[in-house]
Amino acid sequence: MNNNKFQKTAKTTVDLQILGLKKLKKYLGSSFNKAVKAIGECQSKCVLVGVGKSGHLANLIASSLSSVGASSFALQSAADAAHGDLGAISTFPKKDLLILISNSGSSSELNPIISYSKKHNLTLIGITSKKNSALYKAANIKILLPEVKEAGEGAIVPSSSLITQASIGSALVIAVMQYKKNGIKVFRKLHPGGTLSKKLLSSHDLMVQVPFVSENYKMKKALKILSAKKLGLLVVRNSKKLTCGLIVDGDVKRASQKYKNLHDLKVKNIMNKNPLSVNKDTLAVQCLNLMNKRRITSLLVHDKNKKKTIGVLHMHKVLENIQ
Repeated sequence: MNNNKFQKTAKTTVDLQILGLKKLKKYLGSSFNKAVKAIGECQSKCVLVGVGKSGHLANLIASSLSSVGASSFALQSAADAAHGDLGAISTFPKKDLLILISNSGSSSELNPIISYSKKHNLTLIGITSKKNSALYKAANIKILLPEVKEAGEGAIVPSSSLITQASIGSALVIAVMQYKKNGIKVFRKLHPGGTLSKKLLSSHDLMVQVPFVSENYKMKKALKILSAKKLGLLVVRNSKKLTCGLIVDGDVKRASQKYKNLHDLKVKNIMNKNPLSVNKDTLAVQCLNLMNKRRITSLLVHDKNKKKTIGVLHMHKVLENIQ
């Protein structure tokens, strides 16, 4: 048995799939934006239906959409729709959104679903590679996929087409998460366990209480607070209680070498006037990357106003919790 032959087949399959994805990039247009908006603004449920192998993808996409706050489910199969499963689709008082996936777009199983959507005035998103198909013509929002070459003898086994469908599905999920401002929060809430939950920790989850000092404090007083808090830093505020600077151990060491009268200087003469601050919803892994890039060990955390610090994030705290 020539194992190299199978490796060559595998590489050919991957190459065809890569080609399909490259074509897909060129097909993305305004219809994709309309689909994202329709899903993101849906007040009921998104119902996904796939024909054949696409049915498995419909389940995966529905599950992923639900995880970012777009409540969704998939019908077991398009064929079962005509035998009672249409009853799962809500038409009153709120209308469900239909997403049909079919490479050919002309399978007979789609007809009852398309008719049902028209009868009840449901928004229908059609995902297909055939522009002259019944699905494409009937859809309110038409997502056209490129026609791709399937791998294998006779090019009859769905392979490249499934990859493009899976990719457009993933793209919709990520875009909907971006469209829904609380998408990442919902995703974090619904994934409380395992390694993934660690990656979803935010700066707010790991920040510590802020040691504040006034910019007009003498360094003698500030150093006592710095020593007592044992955090290696002090957040400096002005008379309006707004953050205006930061002092870390390194600043104190450099200043002690530069000034003989360090204790008599005011905090504002020593502080870093442009401390980095991140929003409380910023992922901890993103904060870690920022700290590594800027070669610092801490970040200030704010809610809406950068000048109103609510916490401090230490690199060591992040490393302890995400690794």
